[in-house]
Amino acid sequence: MIVFEDPNSIAFLDIHPLNPGHTLVVPRKHYPSMVEMPPEEVGKVFVSVAKVMRGVKKASSADGINIGQSNGRAASQEVFHMHVHVIPRYIHELPEGFPERKTASQADLELIGKKIKAAIER
Repeated sequence: MIVFEDPNSIAFLDIHPLNPGHTLVVPRKHYPSMVEMPPEEVGKVFVSVAKVMRGVKKASSADGINIGQSNGRAASQEVFHMHVHVIPRYIHELPEGFPERKTASQADLELIGKKIKAAIER
C-alpha cells in the first residue's frame, strides 16, 4: 500500500515487516544504490524519509524509529534499487535486538497504511 508520494519518491509498506508500519521510501528515478545517486537526489529522498518517519511514528505509536539503508551485496542489499527502510521500534524490543520479519495480511497493511497516510497529511 502506498502511504506517500511526491515527484521525487514513493513510500509503501513492506509486505514482510519487522514491525507493523515498516515502510520503504524509494526514489522514482532508478539508482542501484545510494552510491550512484547525485547528492541532491539523495537529499530529496531524505526529505521524504523525514515526512514518512514522522507519520510512521505517530501512526504506530512507536517509541522510536530505525532508518536503514544498505549499499551493495556486501552490505546485505538484496533489492538493487535504492531504498530506505523506516522501521517503528519499541522499548520492549531492546533486550532482543531486531524483531523477526513477519508476513502482513492485506487487511493489516491497509489498516496501518491508512493511519500512516493520515498522519503524514496532517
